[in-house]
Amino acid sequence: MFKEMGRTSQAVLVILCVLRTVKAFEMEIIPAERIVAQIGDTLILTCNTTGCASPSFSWRTQMDSPLGGKVNNYRTHSTLTMNPVSIVNSHSYLCTVICDEREKKEKSVEVELYSFPSDPIIEISPSLVAGEPATVICKIPDVYPSDHLEVLLKKDAHVLHKKDFVEDDSTNTETKIVTYTFHPTAEDIGKEITCVATLLIADMDFEPKERTSSQKLNANFGPQNTVITSSPGNSPMEGDSLNLTCVTQSNPPAQIVWSKYLAEESIQHLIKNNVLSIPHVHFNDSGLYICEVINLVTNKTEKATVDIIIQGAPVITKLSIEPSTTVQEGENVSIHCSAESNPPPKIILRRKSDNANMGPYSARRILLPSVVFQNGGDYECVAENKFGNSKSEITLNVKYGPKNTMITVIPTAALKEGETVTMKCTSSGNPAPVISWKKKKASGESEKISKNATLTIQNLKSQDLGLYECEAYNQYGKEEKAVKLYVQARLEEPDQMIAVIIAFSSVAAVAVPAVAILIYVSRQAKINGSYSLVKALRLKV
Repeated sequence: MFKEMGRTSQAVLVILCVLRTVKAFEMEIIPAERIVAQIGDTLILTCNTTGCASPSFSWRTQMDSPLGGKVNNYRTHSTLTMNPVSIVNSHSYLCTVICDEREKKEKSVEVELYSFPSDPIIEISPSLVAGEPATVICKIPDVYPSDHLEVLLKKDAHVLHKKDFVEDDSTNTETKIVTYTFHPTAEDIGKEITCVATLLIADMDFEPKERTSSQKLNANFGPQNTVITSSPGNSPMEGDSLNLTCVTQSNPPAQIVWSKYLAEESIQHLIKNNVLSIPHVHFNDSGLYICEVINLVTNKTEKATVDIIIQGAPVITKLSIEPSTTVQEGENVSIHCSAESNPPPKIILRRKSDNANMGPYSARRILLPSVVFQNGGDYECVAENKFGNSKSEITLNVKYGPKNTMITVIPTAALKEGETVTMKCTSSGNPAPVISWKKKKASGESEKISKNATLTIQNLKSQDLGLYECEAYNQYGKEEKAVKLYVQARLEEPDQMIAVIIAFSSVAAVAVPAVAILIYVSRQAKINGSYSLVKALRLKV
């Protein structure tokens, strides 16, 4: 064991050395050497370093002009940002890097500029007339350098005009304009005028180098040959859809306005569209429709018309009672019915009730001067033609005071003391009358005894005799009727005396004579032991 330890202590110590390769200090500019940039774009120049722990960066132009951009320094690189690129950035830019304040390196890059941002703009006189001069203007926006610009004006494949700007000494972007006047012919309508702009700069790589724009030659005319088509036709059925289409020939396309003739020669303006669509036509859609087309360039107008007649079964448009559906007896009343259809309808306005004693009216209006309660009820309007009929109803409500007030006494025969008598009062009126009963007292005053239409007296006694009054009342008036209970007489029979009570209605014209007759009859009965009303009347006469 000790031998092994001795061998370890005698071991040789081996030292490993690792050599690190150090990169040399280098720099580069991206993009390198030569850059082509368009004015208005964004350009970023990047200065990169390797092999330097703490580089120091600086930028300048070779002519010491302003940089025209923003510098941002990072640990191993620096950027110069031009946003947007302008004419002042047309320089050779130099990036200088100092490594650890000892070693210095520089590199430059040339920035060359151009501007050709958009296609030409063509302007042609809006109104071309064959044989008259027309001017074409071609504008090439924001060109640089313009002394390299060449412009061609062509009509289809034929070159009309060529222009270059070799002698132009512009130092910034400019919009260049080429103008050409020619005399168009009728055959030129529809042909294309093309402006071709080319920016040719030797040894400068950019796209596009050529830009074009075209515009068709146009001739203004019309409107003319304006017509209206109607679908499904000029006489659709009520409820159908209707499409009126206005077609015209015009260049530029004409403005179309639809209108309709109304009464008294007035015009209703509808829509500005070539198609007038009515999803569901009604009778009031009948009439004369006008399509007016206007060419705002030629300042000409043309019109076309179509007469539309809507057909169908009648539709009752109005059923009314004037002054109101609820009136008071004595007012003047008018009932009116109107309907529309094509062909025109036959209108019948009548009282519905069969027992109204009023026959049908073949008219659109019923006049009821000084209306009475019998005129109240349901009225019906019927309108018909060959396509069908239509009905509508309305109710006339006539308000009136109590009428025909009557009293009924049960039983109707002579009454005996102790029996039950029932007196019932009835009356008509609108609204229904309120009925109450009163009884005349010995003092002549009336005392209310019941608010029911039926008055029942049980166990009839002598103190129940007298005059009973029935009063019927509503907000439009009242009516009274009276009945009187009398003692006829005491009839002297061999066995017993019977009190008999007679009821008389208080009709003023006959009440007093009746009492006199009864008194006379009772006297005769007392004398004779019996009586005869007929005999009594004969003796009286």
